[in-house]
Amino acid sequence: MEVRTFRAPTMQEALALVERELGPDAAVLHTREVRRHRLFGLWQGRREIEVTASAGVNVPSRLPPRPVPQAPEPPPAVVPRQLEGQLSRLHTMVEELCRRSCTGPGEELPDGLFRLFTDLIEADLDEDEARSLVHRVRREAPDSEIDDPLLLKARVARLLESEIRVTGPIQIVPGSCRLVALVGPTGVGKTTTIAKLAANYRLKEKRHVGLITVDTYRIAAVEQLRTYADIIDLPMQVVSSPREMRPAVERLRGMDLILMDTAGRSPRDEIKIKELKAFLSEAGVDEVHLVLSAVSGAKALEQTAARFATAGTTSLILTKLDEATSLGQVLPLIHASGLPLSYLTNGQNVPDDIETAEAGRLARLILAIEPATRS
Repeated sequence: MEVRTFRAPTMQEALALVERELGPDAAVLHTREVRRHRLFGLWQGRREIEVTASAGVNVPSRLPPRPVPQAPEPPPAVVPRQLEGQLSRLHTMVEELCRRSCTGPGEELPDGLFRLFTDLIEADLDEDEARSLVHRVRREAPDSEIDDPLLLKARVARLLESEIRVTGPIQIVPGSCRLVALVGPTGVGKTTTIAKLAANYRLKEKRHVGLITVDTYRIAAVEQLRTYADIIDLPMQVVSSPREMRPAVERLRGMDLILMDTAGRSPRDEIKIKELKAFLSEAGVDEVHLVLSAVSGAKALEQTAARFATAGTTSLILTKLDEATSLGQVLPLIHASGLPLSYLTNGQNVPDDIETAEAGRLARLILAIEPATRS
């Protein structure tokens, strides 16, 4: 049995030494107060506490017990019925607030129209737009339709269809050359869209198609379009300055359709927008299609369309419909820009995944009545 003695200025420090050296289960055998002698025992020093302890003696330890952490008290149990009642009251309050937001004071909105309003909000329509549509439906729909969600959505789809303008596909006149440019911010899919259009007009419509690219800022974009041109067997011109544009157009003047790919421009960069305008002016383009991604927010779409308007945009192409979780943000763009839609794209496959824009189709997409990709 090993017995050891420890000294410290206080009892607490002495016990701490015991616990550190012998462990928390050590037994304290004896304690006493002593004074340390100095100068050969002629002068007594300071007082100390002496503790004799052993780790091998099976006696109750005199070390102070360690506090046992107490588990936090569980929250008071909520009776299921009580919880259900609270949720029900909360749901009722939220619903009442929503009803008030889409009606005037003292008005009551039928359940069918209220569900329509919430569906429109979930489709990412602006609240004012959703409220306006609900009121129009309320004025025009017979009572027999008010509680039928399918009939109500079909009526809204017709209202949206009447507000969406489309151009149809690019029109080619025999004996003349149509020059069409695609513009827009970076990353919206201009080059892939041009490849889809070129492949469809060359392979399906049997038209003579030429390509011009001014996207010399990105070498990869030039090579990507050149690869498509080689596969489809199309002539292609690379233009690096407005001064080179007219000769390039003249070299392709015998084509039925010339498609021009431009560099992505930040809508905030006025200098680059003016440079783009110079390219288009030198080319003498017939149409300027603004390409925008459907995954962008409503505010960004509106601002981008406004900035590119100075480049003479004539129509819209919406891309990446397959990646968008909703399309309600497209309506403010259509209203604010005043531009008709020409094409919709819903994937990366060339020459597929592109379709001529149809007002009814886009209205149904906005309302999530049908999917973006057609089987």
